[in-house]
Amino acid sequence: MKFWVAVLALFSIWGIIYGGRAIYVRRRRDGVRSKHFPDEWEGLLERRVALYRLLPGHLKSELRKNILLFIDEKRFEGCGDLEMTDEMRLTIASQACLLVLNRPPEALLYPGLTSILVYPGPYLAPEFMSLDDNLYVETTGVQSGESWPEGMVVLAWQDVEIESKDTRRGYNVVLHEFAHQLDQESGWADGAPILKSCEQYQSWHSIFHSEFTRLREKGAGRDYPIDEYGALDPAEFFAVATETFFQTPRRLRSGVPELYEQLSEYYGVDPAEWNTS
Repeated sequence: MKFWVAVLALFSIWGIIYGGRAIYVRRRRDGVRSKHFPDEWEGLLERRVALYRLLPGHLKSELRKNILLFIDEKRFEGCGDLEMTDEMRLTIASQACLLVLNRPPEALLYPGLTSILVYPGPYLAPEFMSLDDNLYVETTGVQSGESWPEGMVVLAWQDVEIESKDTRRGYNVVLHEFAHQLDQESGWADGAPILKSCEQYQSWHSIFHSEFTRLREKGAGRDYPIDEYGALDPAEFFAVATETFFQTPRRLRSGVPELYEQLSEYYGVDPAEWNTS
């Protein structure tokens, strides 16, 4: 009897400690999100991040709150003698946070992510080349970005800077790598991030599998909106589809409306309706 009384007492103490810590974390995060967003930061985003300029006012306001929290909670590290600046942090944070605009205020932003490593330009890194469905060979390649499930995203600033200024190119390494982070939240990158219901998983799998197979078997073609890089595997298809969804949304909606609808439901936004003037 005394044993179970002690166990219950320990659980009670743990609950009090955990509950108190949760309240503290929530209050701290609310405090960060409510801080004034510096005017110079706002001007920098307007000049440097094309997607920010397109956002409706209420989404800009929510994005700014998430940017403050992201910069407060994540560690930015310059590599290869690169010195990090506010421009770099804001450019990266704004686009990473764009992908999680639909999450409730109390939700963690990329809970498994701790560090963003930034190189001046493309860098050499190990990569795995597929020989067939079951055999891979390790080699070294030039990279513009990587996403690791161990809490790290790596980016080449040269590519980030160029691709952030113009959505017409259709490429965006920040959106691509942070889409991988969302995909990896379920434990591994398989092209299916954490969804809300069994029905959504079923619909997602049906549409994404169909379009991935189409791209892999028939190629992109002139009118297909998804770049051929997405044919590498389902994880890359999801990341490339995410780039396309935000960078050239009207083309995606016109070319593959079912895929656009799935991504719009998942991300909670409709970029094809944003101001494109």
